[in-house]
Amino acid sequence: MTVTIAVAGKGGTGKTTFAALAIRYLLRAGRGPVLAIDGDPSSNLNLALGLPLEATIGQIREEARDEVSTGRFQAGISKPEYFAYKVEECLVEGEGVDLLAMGRPEGPTCYCAANNMLRNSIDRLGSRYPWVVIDNEAGMEHISRQTTRNVDHLFIVTDPTMRGVTAAQHIVHLIRELGTRIGRSYLVINRVSGELPPALLEAVDRLGVRLAGTVPEDPAVAVLDMVGRPLIELGEDSPISRAVEDILTRTVG
Repeated sequence: MTVTIAVAGKGGTGKTTFAALAIRYLLRAGRGPVLAIDGDPSSNLNLALGLPLEATIGQIREEARDEVSTGRFQAGISKPEYFAYKVEECLVEGEGVDLLAMGRPEGPTCYCAANNMLRNSIDRLGSRYPWVVIDNEAGMEHISRQTTRNVDHLFIVTDPTMRGVTAAQHIVHLIRELGTRIGRSYLVINRVSGELPPALLEAVDRLGVRLAGTVPEDPAVAVLDMVGRPLIELGEDSPISRAVEDILTRTVG
């Protein structure tokens, strides 16, 4: 049975860092292989994992739309088989983790038939892995539209600001709209330095989502970013690595 972990939050809160370290946690715990799905149009998860990226699902969708509209779609292969093949072609294989990048979201003139077949192909692919980790954009486009996959554990990542908590509140509202598609939801406060102010803690309490833990500010993350090294190279004894491991041990198990 596949367990799906999703990470959401507004841009700049460190959700991609959390997703990458969650994948590393699963691999080091011997729970791989893991399918990593980058649902953020900026497609940065591959950099955090140290993997290349050549094609995205968004590109497949656009190419298929153009081929069908111009009558150039190749004969001799059914459309579901074509999309299943293309999804496999987009897959970047790594050591214990494979990556699928969603790329650009669906536009107002989206090719709906292609979207449905892509969703089915992605979900079939995910069912081959014991763990799927999804790095979402803030609007959770991937969960709400681009896949039919349910989420077992959703981590909402925020920074220690009132604006960050307000953005987290919008995600909580989306969770309620999605209903049973989300199993358990948790809040993670990232880049914490010192004690959190009472006003912020009160705002967190009002969210109605369990606070899974806090992640400290870690200069080592900025150092790796500056030299272009993958975040999974963080030492196991780094503060952020220990914090993420502790959060996942207490929630995912």
